[in-house]
Amino acid sequence: MELTDKAHLYGRPGILKTLNWLDWFYAIFLVCGSYYALSLYGNFMDAYEKGILVLTAAGLIAQGWHWKPFRVLLLVVTGLSLFGVSQYHGELARAEQAFFLKFFFGSQTAIMWMSALFVLATASYWFALFTRSDFIARVSSSITWSAVVMGFVGLMTRWYESYLISSDVGHIPLSNLYEVFILFSILTALLYLFYELRYQNRQLGAFVLLVISAAVGFLLWYAFDRQAHEIQPLVPALQSYWMKIHVPANFIGYGAFALAAMVGVAYLLVAKGIMASRLPPLEMLDDVMYKAIAIGFAFFTIATILGAMWAAEAWGGYWSWDPKETWALIVWLNYAAWLHLRLVKGLRGPILAWWAVIGLFVTAFAFLGVNMFLSGLHSYGTL
Repeated sequence: MELTDKAHLYGRPGILKTLNWLDWFYAIFLVCGSYYALSLYGNFMDAYEKGILVLTAAGLIAQGWHWKPFRVLLLVVTGLSLFGVSQYHGELARAEQAFFLKFFFGSQTAIMWMSALFVLATASYWFALFTRSDFIARVSSSITWSAVVMGFVGLMTRWYESYLISSDVGHIPLSNLYEVFILFSILTALLYLFYELRYQNRQLGAFVLLVISAAVGFLLWYAFDRQAHEIQPLVPALQSYWMKIHVPANFIGYGAFALAAMVGVAYLLVAKGIMASRLPPLEMLDDVMYKAIAIGFAFFTIATILGAMWAAEAWGGYWSWDPKETWALIVWLNYAAWLHLRLVKGLRGPILAWWAVIGLFVTAFAFLGVNMFLSGLHSYGTL
């Protein structure tokens, strides 16, 4: 490293020195909110759940400090969710009676808004790509942010609705394919929006939003064909605090892998000279693809470790070669090999882009195909 590079590195101010009063207000807001939640619901939480709450608050503070738009998102989602909850007055039937719940903030209504906005954003990004309109691209980004907000509000009010049914039924909305597809859509969009701002480029939205719209299509089919939108009690295997940390970590990984795959599609088009003038250069696409897979691999590794610990508590063993576990290992090995070839062997180019695209199909089978075609200890997630 050159001397000037070292001076720049060591001269960089610490994170605390870069914070302004808004950053500290955001942190105080989360600390106070967490304390209020503990004082209100602490008697119903065990030590693990209290620990999860504290660690979640710390993680949200760090994320908001690192990525400023995230704190705005969190404040908006919190405000709208609390407003929606206040409209129930303790009665689930008001979801079909109160104006704001019926048309905006009831769980089903908010999720339908999310679905419509994601599809609209997809069409808008493609229109912006072909017309080269920066204004339309900015509108597309705003629509995507709105979809994320409504998705989060839908999950928050659904969480509250589950407790209105019964305290025994109440649970965090991460328990079935319907709920986790909502989570997948939101997290994939958030990951994309992060890189959109980081690289100041909105051209990839047309590709990334395609996979989100596909998830939305499955979500709508699954909801109406299987009545999956109805809140059901948790099966015994899911009645654990592990679900609250294992599932989100898993789906950050899935979302990052989906993002990398769609960037890989764009990379292959540019490498072939197709739409090259409308899409970012190969160097940027390669960098985004690598960073998305690196983040996804990190979170998927954490989720796999957490899943093993959960299995040990629930079934008495860390690993049982259940089909879901076996395919999770295949996914992990797939992306471990991808990162090894790029970082250690220096491999670049279309082969890694193809690998990222094929990796999405491997991941999709591990996530959904196993539930459809195989059985095992995770059979509670079947279609």
